[in-house]
Amino acid sequence: MKVTLQRGVSLLLAAVLAFGTGCGKLPGGGSPADTGYTRYSTQFYDTFDTIIQVIGYAKTQEEFEGYAGTIHQRFQELSQLYDRFYEYSGVNNIRTINLNAGVAPVEVEPELLEMLSFAKEWCQKTQGRVNIAMGPVLEIWHQYRDQYSGQALAADAAGAIPSMEALDDANHFSNLDKVIIDREKGTVFLEDEKMALDVGAVAKGYAAQLVADEIYEAGFRSFTISAGGNVITKDPPLDGVRNSWGIGIQDPFADLNKPDSQSLDVALVSNRCVVTSGDYRQFYTVGDQLIHHIIDPATLWPANQYRALTVVCEDSGLGDFLSTCLFVMDYDEGRALAEELGVGVLWVFPDGRVEVNDILLPLLRDRGGATNAITNES
Repeated sequence: MKVTLQRGVSLLLAAVLAFGTGCGKLPGGGSPADTGYTRYSTQFYDTFDTIIQVIGYAKTQEEFEGYAGTIHQRFQELSQLYDRFYEYSGVNNIRTINLNAGVAPVEVEPELLEMLSFAKEWCQKTQGRVNIAMGPVLEIWHQYRDQYSGQALAADAAGAIPSMEALDDANHFSNLDKVIIDREKGTVFLEDEKMALDVGAVAKGYAAQLVADEIYEAGFRSFTISAGGNVITKDPPLDGVRNSWGIGIQDPFADLNKPDSQSLDVALVSNRCVVTSGDYRQFYTVGDQLIHHIIDPATLWPANQYRALTVVCEDSGLGDFLSTCLFVMDYDEGRALAEELGVGVLWVFPDGRVEVNDILLPLLRDRGGATNAITNES
């Protein structure tokens, strides 16, 4: 399925194509070897409101299409389960839970129960830097972004931003402790009728990891899945040359309408995920204020310490969560947390400064001098 690349994801996908697929000459001067495997790719745009791209190596096109079809189907299923906007026949999802807030517990599928348990646990571990119960606040900002998306408004534009009073009132119903997850009964209950879940900081990354692990166990081994700002890599490319995938890291200052724009750097990884959060995907401006989608629970306003932040770790669900969590954290505190958790991070500041921790640095092609070395395996 071919689709048009969207603003905000085009550069990352182009970078995966440029550095992760290897047609013709490859790093180190090698050429694709006859390994019995061929590189294939496909993409679809009917889940999680983003482009999902699959690149992988298979012995035949039919084999690849079989795996890709399963991946597509699972993304569709999980997208419905994690959807907070729409209802689906026979599916109890995030919207179902929100509609039953203060009314009754909702029995949900294991994939939804486990995702919410994971998210709530990490919300608590990080002292509420990300809060899946903050749906009432995030819904206010969502409505404003929908109305003014991509617009540049004057600083004195009437009604261009919500009032603090409205945000504070909504935040009274963001108590994570009132999200009751009963693992034995398989139910989720929001104790207050004005509560609402918003899992945008974790759902897509969690789903991508779940799908990647399932298809890996089914026998598809050498592939990447790119879901917007989340890229998962499994075993190295089966081209007989490279021992890792090259994943471009978005430059938030680049022209996102130009797919050939340069990346900040390229992470050379296998069996890791590369997750980026930034202020350049969903936004509008009011005077000199950039109103984007990453809301700091402490201020109830868009976080403004960074332009972009990339996390490299072994789990895309955690990477998705941490890319938002670290985006709202002070740099020193965030760097300490990253070190404690053993995850690589790259920060891009509003003045263009880039910082990289010692965990990620060796994996970067340019800053760290990593090389996509030729393997000895056939």
